[in-house]
Amino acid sequence: QVQLVESGGGLVQAGGSLRLSCAASGRSIRNYRIGWFRQAPGKEREFVGTLARSSMSTKNVDSAKGRFTISRDNAKNTAYLEIDNLKPEDTAVYYCAATTNVTPTTNPEDYYGWGQGTQVTVSS
Repeated sequence: QVQLVESGGGLVQAGGSLRLSCAASGRSIRNYRIGWFRQAPGKEREFVGTLARSSMSTKNVDSAKGRFTISRDNAKNTAYLEIDNLKPEDTAVYYCAATTNVTPTTNPEDYYGWGQGTQVTVSS
């Protein structure tokens, strides 16, 4: 069973960029699709994006174009979420999780290995 631990959050200024880390243990991260989710105060958990098992980055994926980029470094057994042009509405606790599903899924029930999350707070 893979276990993931999120880190890298903090208080940042609007307009800046931030890279969150998702360190895996127990299993190699290369065997899993990675999903990122976030939950803002008083709101439901929201799907952010997902990275296929054999993909290194969503940077040039047309369907994933936007401010969020998911990547992985198999040598470090770590996945990442980069957020560009941060906005106050990005304020949330961010979670990563793993799945063996070969097709993209936004359903958190399909993922496992959840960490405790990392807090991102964006000031205006």
